[in-house]
Amino acid sequence: MALAFDEYGRPFIIIREQEQKSRVRGLDAQKANIQAAKAVARILRTSLGPKGMDKMLQSPDGDVTITNDGATILEQMEVENQIGKLMVELSRSQDYEIGDGTTGVVVTAGALLEQAEKLLDRGIHPIRVAEGYEMASKIAVETLEKISTKFEYDVLNFEPLVQTCMTTLSSKIVGRCKRDLAEIAVKAVLSVADLERRDVNLDLIKVEGKVGGRLEDTELVYGIVVDKDMSHPQMPKQIEDAKIAILTCPFEPPKPKTKHKVDIDSVEKFQALQEQEKQYFDEMVKKCKDVGTTLVICQWGFDDEANHLLMHRGLPAVRWVGGVELELIAIATGGRIVPRFQELTAEKLGKAGLVREKSFGTTKDRMLYIEECANSKAVTIFIRGGNKMMIEETKRSMHDALCVARNLIRDNSIVYGGGSAEIAVSLAVEAAADKIPGVEQYAMRAFADALDAVPMALAENSGLQPIDTLTAVKAQQVKENNPRLGIDCNDAGTNDMQEQNVFETLIGKKQQLQLATQVVKMILKIDDVITPHVY
Repeated sequence: MALAFDEYGRPFIIIREQEQKSRVRGLDAQKANIQAAKAVARILRTSLGPKGMDKMLQSPDGDVTITNDGATILEQMEVENQIGKLMVELSRSQDYEIGDGTTGVVVTAGALLEQAEKLLDRGIHPIRVAEGYEMASKIAVETLEKISTKFEYDVLNFEPLVQTCMTTLSSKIVGRCKRDLAEIAVKAVLSVADLERRDVNLDLIKVEGKVGGRLEDTELVYGIVVDKDMSHPQMPKQIEDAKIAILTCPFEPPKPKTKHKVDIDSVEKFQALQEQEKQYFDEMVKKCKDVGTTLVICQWGFDDEANHLLMHRGLPAVRWVGGVELELIAIATGGRIVPRFQELTAEKLGKAGLVREKSFGTTKDRMLYIEECANSKAVTIFIRGGNKMMIEETKRSMHDALCVARNLIRDNSIVYGGGSAEIAVSLAVEAAADKIPGVEQYAMRAFADALDAVPMALAENSGLQPIDTLTAVKAQQVKENNPRLGIDCNDAGTNDMQEQNVFETLIGKKQQLQLATQVVKMILKIDDVITPHVY
């Protein structure tokens, strides 16, 4: 079996003598499946941890993505093999449920399968291996709960949340600004969180990006940032105490739905028609002014004449604003979206303390900031960066950090990172295996060995001697009975992850182990691979 790359640089797996085989059965099927899953895990192994490498992926239409987010790498990789697809699904489900740990979960699953292969070679039945893994995963989850610690936080003291988000961001390309970005993520989540129900709606946090500036210029706006500008260059660039009309109806004279033709045979008639249109617009603008509107945000466009009139009547307007942005503006300002012009009333207007237009650099790029809103439940994280790829990767990193902050608000238990939790669980599972009488004890020991793959990969990616480092930390954990000792990836001079402030969420770790075990069980139970067109 070999790993090759096609002309787009996408890895694919060649299984030798494939053309002679019509279907793969029994042990051969399990071996082939395990090989495919291991090949996928091997690709992600080097992306694990703070010193992990990034992958550059080129899509068929030439777009380039640079990332070390496990879920993104696998999504873009277009895996053909069915078992490979299971690994992609595994990483995707971790991403949907937890948002972080997408690389670790695939590495863990790959290591479990690697250990299972050795057991199958020794003649142990795959079902017994799967059962042993299931027992081991239960012990693993219990151990995680035992070694986890809870921390208290409130809206004013959110340092523990920031530290955990910094751990997530340290493995990304934006690691150098992790402190600032982690604070932005935590403040954003706390401002939209419902702390009584311990729930966070991430849809209320909009992540916008604009090429230019430095990563350090990234800011949190308590309001909405819209990538539009005022429809007329002479309209005011700053409006204080704005009352905003949010319209989804076209700001122009009504057109009949049916086909129609207007015959104009004299100049007078044309002037009359023009006057009529102008009067219609005037009435629309007057209606807006009468209810107290100081800014119109419209989903549709309006022509130059309307624009000119709006400017003369002193009513600033923004056109072509997308539906999602309109909804967020409505939530933030407490306004109502008005679908028909006749329904516009003073109660339906949104309120914002400040609406300003901000220009960027020397280009004509302008954006609209709607701040100091009546209901500050909608916020925007505005990312700056040197190029488009950097901004896209920062958006993905921010998503991970936001998910971690949300998970901590849901459940504020943490375990220590740097592979310390895996080593502690590995020791606990190994100790429990001695008490199990059946063949399953071999599978449980294999599970314990497989968990060492994560700290080993961390050490390897950090340029340390993997086996020496791992055995030293493991021995120290046993000697001191301290589950906080992990791999010192950053050369901080201490293995204690509490001192290094490296935390991970308990639910994320639990989910990782449970998902990896489930997928491995599923792969081990497949003993016949039947492909189409070969019956």
